[in-house]
Formats: sequence, C-alpha cells, structure tokens
Amino acid sequence: MIRERSKNSVDKPVIEEVIYQNPLLFLKIWEINEEDKAYSTLEQHPWHYHKEVEFLAIIEGNLAIQNKYNTTILGPGDVYIMGTSQPHRSCKPAFGVLKYIVFQVDLTKHFDQSILPYLYCFSELTHPLEQLNYIFETNPLIKQEAHHLIIDSFKEAQEQQKGYEIAINYHIKKLMLLLVRHDTKNILNYTEENDLTRLKPVLDYIDHHLQHKISVEEAANLLNLSYHYFIKYFKKIMGLSFVDYINFKRIKKAELLLLTSDLSITEISYEIGISNIAQFYKLFKRLNNCSPKEFKQKMQSETKISLPKKNNSKPLYLF
Repeated sequence: MIRERSKNSVDKPVIEEVIYQNPLLFLKIWEINEEDKAYSTLEQHPWHYHKEVEFLAIIEGNLAIQNKYNTTILGPGDVYIMGTSQPHRSCKPAFGVLKYIVFQVDLTKHFDQSILPYLYCFSELTHPLEQLNYIFETNPLIKQEAHHLIIDSFKEAQEQQKGYEIAINYHIKKLMLLLVRHDTKNILNYTEENDLTRLKPVLDYIDHHLQHKISVEEAANLLNLSYHYFIKYFKKIMGLSFVDYINFKRIKKAELLLLTSDLSITEISYEIGISNIAQFYKLFKRLNNCSPKEFKQKMQSETKISLPKKNNSKPLYLF
C-alpha cells in the first residue's frame, strides 16, 4: 500500500506499507514481469521507502535503480540490496522484457537467541545496508549464490511444500551470513568475538531477569565498568542501547507466550517484567505494528502465504 505525498522528492518520499504474505515470516516476495517493449525514466516514478530490507534478483532484462547516493543499472544475474527506510526509485530503462524478483523482509524478526548478538550488524546505525552492494559487484561467486537464494525463496513461497517456512527462514539467514563473511570493508561494523564474550555475563543476566527489574548499575558491575562507560560500550557492541535491547528481548518473549500459552495479555505483561499495561502495548506495537491481541489473531488465522500471480501489468512504480 502506497501513501502519496505532495511534491514527491528524495526528501519527501512516498511511504510504502508492506503487507506481509505470511505474518510468521514478516516478508513479501513476488515476481515482476514486464514483457512489453515500453520503457520509462526514473523521473516518471516516485521516490519511496519502507522499513523492510529489500533484495532484488534480476532474471532477464535491465533495471535502473536510484538511491540517495547513486544510480545503478542492473542486468541478468545481478543482485541488489536496499536498506531499511532508504528512499529509492527504479525504472525499466530499455525496450524488451524485464523480469526480476522483489524480496522485502523485516530481518530483525529472523534473529533468534543463537544469532541475536549479530543484530547490531544489521541495525544500520552507522551505514545503510545498500553500501554492501560492493560485495556483489566485486565477488561474482557470492553474487551468484545470493541470486540463487532469492530465487529459491520465491520458489518455496510459490510451491508451499511442507516445511517451506523453514526453507525461507534458512535462506534469509544464509543471505545475512554471506554479507557478514564477505564484508571486507566492515560496513556491518562486525565486532570481534572477545567483545561479545565479555558481554556474555550481562546478556545472561538479562535473560534470567526479564521478569524482574533490570538494573543498569548491576549489569555494569558485572563487567567492572562505570555506568556511563558501560552504556556506551553496550551500544557499540550490540548496536542497540541497553534499554532497547531489554525491551526487544521482552517483546520477543511476549510473542512466544502469545503463541504458546493460554496466559492473558495482562499476565504476559507481568511475566516479561512490564507492570504498566499501557507501556507494554506501546512497546509491542512499536515492534510489531499491531497490538498483542491483533498479533495473536493474525498468527492463528494467517498461516499460509497468499501470493499474487506473476505481474504482467505495468505498475505505477517499480521497486
């Protein structure tokens, strides 16, 4: 869903509200197939953005895409990544067929307990993710592997064979792994293992005390650091502030309880250490764009992806 703004420009882009095809996977993936000979210019398409990361995989033809920094012409076999909330626009710059896959996904929803320490890598606190496109431009084998992962994710979503959710989740994690391992410029600001190991007592402390009040001072004392240095150090390593990390963990636990228990919303709020129900609703909606009740209803009623057919029509904008 697109919400128009007057005098569209890179500074006043259109908000694209992505409607997830599967609420459990937090994604939308589909094929755009422009078979006519018509072409357009970038100026004919609106600047737009969305909070989801976007992967593009070109199958046939050429696609021009423009962000705040540059304009790129993509061809068959190319892959492109666009970071969250980054204004961009695209067009079909030449005659002939254009066919490609658009894969929009909320990466933060795919961080389970085992890989949560890597959340900071994709937080985009210092650099937007589109700066990682140099990996695909300089490493043909990695570009080919990423292309296959995007295409396979689309096929899994189309065919919906048993376990397709596991397959797509795996492909998303593999895409993130490719970016982490081949980011030679360290755009992702990867932190050495010893820093994460040093934080482990604090991360364990948070996990064991989610139901109770969590003290910054006590967490800082676990590392023998001052209050102010600890706050800066934690955000540098994790990519989130200490408070935001705790809230993230609490809401993730609330999501699990909503799906696996018969506890009321009030009971869940207390179970995760938030006694103020209004605050719980506010935090939950901030991370999920819906209330706890709406989240539970969506999880229970929408368990299958409903994918659109191949898009042969000419859209107002490309992605």
